[in-house]
Amino acid sequence: MPDHAIDAIFEIFTWVGLGAGAFVAIVAVIAKLADGTWVPAQAVIADDPDGRVARWFGHEGRVGSARLTHEQHKELAGRETADVYVRLGRDDRMRLTKGSPLVRLLMWLAIGLGAVGALAAVGSIVMLFVR
Repeated sequence: MPDHAIDAIFEIFTWVGLGAGAFVAIVAVIAKLADGTWVPAQAVIADDPDGRVARWFGHEGRVGSARLTHEQHKELAGRETADVYVRLGRDDRMRLTKGSPLVRLLMWLAIGLGAVGALAAVGSIVMLFVR
């Protein structure tokens, strides 16, 4: 493969990696801000005619309630209480993890793309000195 083709490949991977990584990182920050604040709470798991429900006392003293999703139902099977995270200011939002899986995915994607771009930039510089 000619040297100019390798240089072009490194250049493309550098710009695409760093550019797309920066873009995805910005999207991840926006998603994190849109996700809001989640605080820990102790929920009581109860059976309801329509399925299982988690109920908790919020920080403002109000009672929150949310129907369990299929995944939450499987993870909390047989339990009467659970440590959960609830959305601050909302009485109907609950999840089992503090961070959002979408935000976590976007951040790892941004890190991966940025790493590809950085490695391509280093490869390009190395090729410059090899000649």
